[in-house]
Amino acid sequence: MTIALDQPAVPAANGHAGIRRWLWAIAFLVFVMVVVGGATRLTGSGLSITEWRPVTGAIPPLSDAAWALEFEKYRLSPQYQLLNTGMELADFKFIYWWEWGHRQLGRFIGLLYLAGFFVVLLRRSMPWRETAILFGMGLLLGLQGTIGWIMVASGLQPGMVAVAPVKLTLHLTFAGFFFASVIAFATWLTPLRRIEPAWGRGAAWFLLFLLFVQIALGGLVAGSKAGFTFNTWPLMDGALVPPASTLFAGTPFWENFVDNVALVQFNHRIGAYILLAFALWHMLSLRRAAPGSGGAKRATAIAGLVLAQSALGIVTLLLVVPLWAGLAHQALGFTVLAMGVVHVTRLSAGTQLA
Repeated sequence: MTIALDQPAVPAANGHAGIRRWLWAIAFLVFVMVVVGGATRLTGSGLSITEWRPVTGAIPPLSDAAWALEFEKYRLSPQYQLLNTGMELADFKFIYWWEWGHRQLGRFIGLLYLAGFFVVLLRRSMPWRETAILFGMGLLLGLQGTIGWIMVASGLQPGMVAVAPVKLTLHLTFAGFFFASVIAFATWLTPLRRIEPAWGRGAAWFLLFLLFVQIALGGLVAGSKAGFTFNTWPLMDGALVPPASTLFAGTPFWENFVDNVALVQFNHRIGAYILLAFALWHMLSLRRAAPGSGGAKRATAIAGLVLAQSALGIVTLLLVVPLWAGLAHQALGFTVLAMGVVHVTRLSAGTQLA
């Protein structure tokens, strides 16, 4: 076995500490945004604001007349008419403030990212290629906000009392994409403390792929409210694998993967088993191939986090998704995602073994 040392193409720390702090602040705010978004969903608040006004919408109702107008707009929505008929103004204010806060946090993240990008651009703090990547990440953030409104609009259609599961999944997944890009860029800008072997780089990428798949499957569970059904484990309706008549009861066939709560939850369970098994295998293989390396330590941490996330998911299911458990499950999921991104970025910047 020969070892070819490839020095990582990581910029020097000098001059980039401010950019790193800016990116880590963005990542933290996106993490908080995801948790607040989960609370908005679990409290049924996401459809309380029925208009998308990117600028003027930042101003909440400031008078009794303004509150009455906002409440009247909500009372015209299908969710109110089909689910919340008779809701009092005080109850409306509760769900309104959750959604308003969620949107304000999104606006703040957008403004902070835009301000930081212009500082980088005007000061020419980074080469054009890295600046272009930051610009692309900003476009991704803007697309995420647009998807958020498309998601809300789907819940305002006649007969709807919640947003469409597919659009909620897209909203969550694209939040994951932006979050991962920020984590990756900030990690790449952070100099390596030591050169480490890049054992398991391909497996680390596949692990990251599985993490995104599981987040998407979790989005479908959240969107279809599948977590409020089949609240037993390890069995579902008395069986490890429910019958096909249950899993594929809907028509057309493909809609079962989105709207059939049995199949949606089953897929999320299977995804968790596959993810946990692969994370444990990746940990063991790295600990054998490169014991004591940073990659082995990170793989061990990721495996532990995935195991904890699996246990928390089971608790959340058995307790029928209380608010605290649902939010903790979502927060830990994005914590695992962050670790997976750091792991891939570090292995990609390390040495190559031939």
